[in-house]
Amino acid sequence: MFSLKEIVTCTMVLFAVIDIVGSIPVIIGLRQKVGHIQSEKASLVAGFIMIGFLFLGERILSLIGIDVNSFAVAGAFIIFFLALEMILGIQLYKDESSETASIVPIAFPIIAGAGSLTSILSLRAEYDLANLIVAIVINIAIVYIVLKSSKRIERVLGSSGISVIRKVFGVVLMAIAVKLFAGNVQQLFI
Repeated sequence: MFSLKEIVTCTMVLFAVIDIVGSIPVIIGLRQKVGHIQSEKASLVAGFIMIGFLFLGERILSLIGIDVNSFAVAGAFIIFFLALEMILGIQLYKDESSETASIVPIAFPIIAGAGSLTSILSLRAEYDLANLIVAIVINIAIVYIVLKSSKRIERVLGSSGISVIRKVFGVVLMAIAVKLFAGNVQQLFI
């Protein structure tokens, strides 16, 4: 049931999609605007959204007549465009700023956004449910740690270090998008 390889793979995919390290400049900007970000609240709400979508997402899709493979192919496109944003330093998706930074936009959509939720369902099509839950919990723990220590991380990495990390994870994410697309597009024509 539990597979270390699957847990590591799912954890890395979600880590790259969530891109909490690449979001540090956004988090710091929000912290300057609103004064304080509730790291615990943001992490718990994001974890609840992600695990809830893991269990209910497939049912919601079946209600509207979409199979998991179609959703995984669509998710591959979203992940591909997220990777393009990270690699090229462009912004394809623009979010409105909010007065309360703990839930919106930190928990949703920065942590548990379209890319994360799509990735969860895409990963569920390929990996064991228990391993995926462990990967989500690991990522929420990482998110919490990063939110708590975002000021220190920014000082250590600097803006150029954060930029390099975003680009590296962008390339990893693009490769994952290609794999998800190739693995699921064949099932659509069978």
